[in-house]
Amino acid sequence: MDFATIAAQLNAGIILPEGIILVTLVLVLLIDLISGRSAAQTLPYVAIGGLLLAVVALYYQWDVADPIAFLGEFNGDAMSIAFRGIIALSTAVTILMSIRYVQQAGTSLAEFIGILLSATLGAMFLSGANELVAIFVSLETLSISSYLLTGYMKRDPRSNEAALKYLLIGASSSAVFLYGVSLLYGLSGGETNLNAIATSVATLQAGQSLGILIALVFAIAGIAFKISAVPFHQWTPDVYEGSPTPVVAFLSVGSKAAGFALAIRLMTTAFPLVTEQWHFVFTALAILSLVLGNVVALTQTSMKRLLAYSSIAQAGFVMIGLIAGTDAGYASMIFYLLIYLFMNLGGFICVILFTLRTGTDQISEYAGLYQKDPLLTLGLSICLLSLGGIPPLAGFFGKIYLFWAGWQAGLYGLVILGLLASVVSIYYYIRVIKMMVVKEPQEMSDVVKNYPEVRWNIPGMRPLQVGLILTVVATSLAGILSNPLFDLANNSVTRTPMLQQALIRAEQPAVSVQPIQEVEAKI
Repeated sequence: MDFATIAAQLNAGIILPEGIILVTLVLVLLIDLISGRSAAQTLPYVAIGGLLLAVVALYYQWDVADPIAFLGEFNGDAMSIAFRGIIALSTAVTILMSIRYVQQAGTSLAEFIGILLSATLGAMFLSGANELVAIFVSLETLSISSYLLTGYMKRDPRSNEAALKYLLIGASSSAVFLYGVSLLYGLSGGETNLNAIATSVATLQAGQSLGILIALVFAIAGIAFKISAVPFHQWTPDVYEGSPTPVVAFLSVGSKAAGFALAIRLMTTAFPLVTEQWHFVFTALAILSLVLGNVVALTQTSMKRLLAYSSIAQAGFVMIGLIAGTDAGYASMIFYLLIYLFMNLGGFICVILFTLRTGTDQISEYAGLYQKDPLLTLGLSICLLSLGGIPPLAGFFGKIYLFWAGWQAGLYGLVILGLLASVVSIYYYIRVIKMMVVKEPQEMSDVVKNYPEVRWNIPGMRPLQVGLILTVVATSLAGILSNPLFDLANNSVTRTPMLQQALIRAEQPAVSVQPIQEVEAKI
């Protein structure tokens, strides 16, 4: 076998975006090693340039004829391109908000960016991984990098505690997920490729079908941890409160997007026999996440914990599209995660700005902020209103598309619950806005009374201002320009053969499901 044949089989050009980020990671470390602290001001922009270049490379791979790389281990189809783009953009915005935060903490910015780029690589590979070993290695790359980022502020006891909790619970969830996929490996006769697994498990006898159900439950448990779905959410509030805020911002968007990409690919490809069963499990997770996330958020006094429970509730909304299992459902998931990137990261930028200037993130300390910092108040208000689904902002159209897809799929109860949960979420978002805007001068909090002069010429503050303006403008315009964005999401679904095959199977009467139903009846 000559080199040209091997190169054609590997098709390594499909992972060009990840290659660009890997080169950027090495370049950042080399520049820091050679130049030291003198290059600290240029390193973030080198990393952002590499991430934007990776997004451009993803754009040019949209119509690639053969998206399968490395003998079936990686699938660079249109769906993976959409999720990889969301992850790369979320990292670029996260770096913008990290510069001043990390410098003020007195830790190394180059190491922080290096670990963040490693997490990005893991998340992007996870979005396209088409084989069990590749899935697990990508998942662990993302997870281990996330543990390091969570405990990056070594002098902060809260950061250390958050990292320890995240590590212990994350290691347990990884073990549970690995047990599930190992069962899948055994039941398929030693196959690791997801397509080969789907073919093998289709011929299982009735006595073996119970094993598929067990594998399904354990695999979903691992995925639910990554997307912060109830009851696998215990780590989220503590980690969000104790971790560096830029890390929380990345976990809430980049890590969550990778988890949903894994959920779509694994469920639709490897578990075609038990579609009804995994729909049922995710329905239960969505209901619990919507109820608990929104209800507990009502009682929070910390802004970061409020956004933590908001993130849990947002996962419940996105799961409606997954449960719908239609073109519109998958497209609405991608569309919502794309706009969630801007409105959620915009909210975290505002929290970082307020914390840098005051040293606190308590909601009560935001009282009267409008009179001292109108730009920050406006930005945070727009992002929170969008998260609540107030028209004409982007979040409104994102939820409308999700609810519409769920209603078309017959998920009437889930959609009604989602509408009620949205009403509850609007209350606690508007409570923060009211605290900032409506308070009289004499009701201003002591922290805001001593609010420092708003200056943007301090090193590292200009990127925060740029990030805030970009996210607020994107959140506002994405509502008006929702049709082009939704067309993009819809095209990413219709151009993905894996999803189209799953939809065709769903429309056909499944004869092979009968053995599983017999096992359930016996139980």
